[in-house]
Amino acid sequence: MDHDTQQGSTSASPGTRAAAFSVHVLTALGAGIALLAQLEAVREHWAAMFAWLGIALVIDALDGPIARRLDVINVQPNWSGEVLDLVVDFVAYVFVPAYAITASGLLLPLAAPLLGIGIVVSSALYFADRRMKSEDNHFRGFPALWNAAAFYLFLLHLSPATSSLVVAVLIVVTFVPFHVLHPVRVVRLRGLTMSLLVVWAVLAIYTLANDFNAGTIVTAALCAIAVYIAGSDAVIRLLRSQKV
Repeated sequence: MDHDTQQGSTSASPGTRAAAFSVHVLTALGAGIALLAQLEAVREHWAAMFAWLGIALVIDALDGPIARRLDVINVQPNWSGEVLDLVVDFVAYVFVPAYAITASGLLLPLAAPLLGIGIVVSSALYFADRRMKSEDNHFRGFPALWNAAAFYLFLLHLSPATSSLVVAVLIVVTFVPFHVLHPVRVVRLRGLTMSLLVVWAVLAIYTLANDFNAGTIVTAALCAIAVYIAGSDAVIRLLRSQKV
C-alpha cells in the first residue's frame, strides 16, 4: 500500500503536489494563529484571544474538506495531515484555553493550577485515544473543546467554586463513553446543525465585540445552541431506544 501511495505521489504534477502541500501549510498556520492568541492571553486581552482562536477554528474547519478534495493523503504521502491536525488542535483547542482558564481568575486560586494540569493531561490522553470518534463521526466523551468551554466560562462568569466544579466535571467526562456530535461531519440533522453554527458564530462575534457584555437574550441563545450540540445525540438515542 505504501509503495502504491508513493507511486501516486511521483506521478502527480508539481503544481498538484504544491497545491496539496499548501493545505498542510494552511493547517500549520493554525499553530501560528494560536501563538497570537496566547500573546493576547498573556496581556489578559481575553476577547482578542478568543478572536484569534476563532480564526484558528475556521482554518480547522476548512483544511479537511480542501485536503480531501485535493487528495492530499496520496499526493503528499510523506506528510501526515492527521498528526499535523492533532498537534495544531492541541495547541489551539487545549493549551491556550487551558492557560486562559487557569490564569484569568475564573477558578478557585488553589484549584486553578491543578485543574489546568488536569485539562492538558486529560486532553493529551484523549487525542491519543484511537476511539475518540465513533464510526458515524461522533466524538466519544467530552471532545476536549476547551476553547468552547473557556468561552462559556468567560461568558457566564460563574462563581470561582462553580467554574472549578464545571472544569473538574468536564475533565472527568472526557473519558465517559457518551456521544457528542461533530458539527461538520455528522450527517444526521446536518442542515439544522450548520444553520445553528452560523447563528452561533454571529452571536459569538457580537459577544467578543462587546467584551462579553452580550445581554441576556444573546447569552441564552448561545447556551441553547451549546446544549443542542452537547445533548442532541443523547436525546435522539434515548428516543430511539424507547421506540424499540
